[in-house]
Amino acid sequence: MYLCCGDSLFDMFTGPSDDPHGIAIDGHVGGSPLNVALGLARMGNHARFFTRISTDMFGRRIAGFMAANDIDSSPCVETRQNTTLAMIGLKEDNSADYVFYTDGTADCSVTVEDLPATLDPAVRVIHFGSYSTVMEPTATALSALAAREAENRFVSYDPNLRLMVEPDIAIWRERADAMGRAAAFVKASDEDVEHLSATPEKFAADMIASGADLVCVTLGMNGALAFSADGREIAVPGVTVSVADTVGAGDTFQAACLHWLGAEGLTAKGKARDADIGAMAGFAVKAAAVTCSRRGADLPTLADIAAFAP
Repeated sequence: MYLCCGDSLFDMFTGPSDDPHGIAIDGHVGGSPLNVALGLARMGNHARFFTRISTDMFGRRIAGFMAANDIDSSPCVETRQNTTLAMIGLKEDNSADYVFYTDGTADCSVTVEDLPATLDPAVRVIHFGSYSTVMEPTATALSALAAREAENRFVSYDPNLRLMVEPDIAIWRERADAMGRAAAFVKASDEDVEHLSATPEKFAADMIASGADLVCVTLGMNGALAFSADGREIAVPGVTVSVADTVGAGDTFQAACLHWLGAEGLTAKGKARDADIGAMAGFAVKAAAVTCSRRGADLPTLADIAAFAP
């Protein structure tokens, strides 16, 4: 069983309107850790999700989305606080351009008291990532959960920096260091690594020195780099695809790596370093390419990945 924690929001895709001064909006459920839970569920895994979830019109739809996609929301804490909204436009290269509305919202307001007192013994993997790891009080709560469970669970982490939510890079570095000490698997994009003032090689070395078994750095259309604590490093080329947008691509990569590790029986601290990192990253790059070929965070099933021919 996989437990993903943190961001749950509505992605509001913006576009031209019939009103010359207006903006047309098309809303979809999103949030980086929730996307990872979706990817895991679509790949046939038992995925569970923890956050605060609003009872507003958006939160009710998020709850319905989780139910429809077999994501177990039983750990979630209901609140009347509003749902986080992310307004998304597209840059010239079709990459996502975000503006977030997070002030006092549900997933940014998780407290230590909200944490489940104990976890189901079937939970093998806990995933954390993105703005929920830096927005207080949620950041403190999730850091406490990661530290509490790191000895007995396989912790996964993706910094997934959102500087429009928290512009202070020092806070992101501090949280990356703290989460890195708990994580067995860390994935970051090349943009994340650049903001953290590191090369992919230094970032991976730092995370491995903190205790990670595996580190991946995604390179967009150029594929990914994968590093193991036993000293192996491999570059996996990208997959050529007609890009609809890149929303959810990194989350797909994360979910695919975690699925692959689970399928190989490697989701235990110390065992993941024995993984065939080329096979894992290659599978994840292909899965992410499927998502890039679709609009929004429409993560693939195993059948979608197997059938994909760019």
